[in-house]
Amino acid sequence: MDTLGWREWGALPELGISAIKMKVDTGARTSCLHAFKLEPFSNQGEEWLRIWLHPEQHSDRELVCEAKIHDQREVTDSGGHTEMRYVILTRLHVGNFDAPVELTLTNRDTMKFRMLLGRQAMRGHFVVDPDKSYLLGQPGATA
Repeated sequence: MDTLGWREWGALPELGISAIKMKVDTGARTSCLHAFKLEPFSNQGEEWLRIWLHPEQHSDRELVCEAKIHDQREVTDSGGHTEMRYVILTRLHVGNFDAPVELTLTNRDTMKFRMLLGRQAMRGHFVVDPDKSYLLGQPGATA
């Protein structure tokens, strides 16, 4: 089992994100990705989303990607606010881990991290050392 720090680098290759800073959040059940605009559409009879996001904090670089809608569910944030969120299923790469994870989508413009890695994605794969950061390196970086 790999050890994560309280923040790590990850990649979401199916969304075209080669590197994203993630806050490791054992208090969050599901992982969450920043999206400032969502547009549902139909693709060959299936419900999909067009997703607009800024993958880097303090940057205007915009990325538009598409993903099949996996679910919609109510999510309560750390402030106790509940909202209905779209959920997608997409591959996450962090360290040696490369597997599909559920991501809820919400606007995280005011948050420090564009992505939260929740405990559902970590369960059985990682332990967390809250005193450390970036233990598994940046995706695509060579040691």
